[in-house]
Amino acid sequence: QVQLVESGGGLVQPGGSLMLSCAASGFTSTVFLMRWYRQAPGKERELVATLSRFGLSTISADSVKGRFTISRDNAKTTVYLQMNSLTPEDTGMYYCNFVLSSSTNYWGKGTLVTVSS
Repeated sequence: QVQLVESGGGLVQPGGSLMLSCAASGFTSTVFLMRWYRQAPGKERELVATLSRFGLSTISADSVKGRFTISRDNAKTTVYLQMNSLTPEDTGMYYCNFVLSSSTNYWGKGTLVTVSS
């Protein structure tokens, strides 16, 4: 059974850092893209970062460029999102998403990040 489980969220003060993890299990097909999305309260879900199967990373959200980094482990079963210099605007649910094809992708249930003093 395919499963994505996010972890690492929590309460952090402005200016702090968090590293989110997304552990994957049950995948038997090639994962072409590993993505992190986030959804702030009252806002639509937005794409934050993408990592291709070849290791090419893209930060999509302009507001996090230079602060967030996406990476993965060598086994390609865990994807990370390192978040630095956090601001209250980074508060929200963070989801990982694995894309196997144009019609097949999987989501985790999310991990909550709260940036507040």
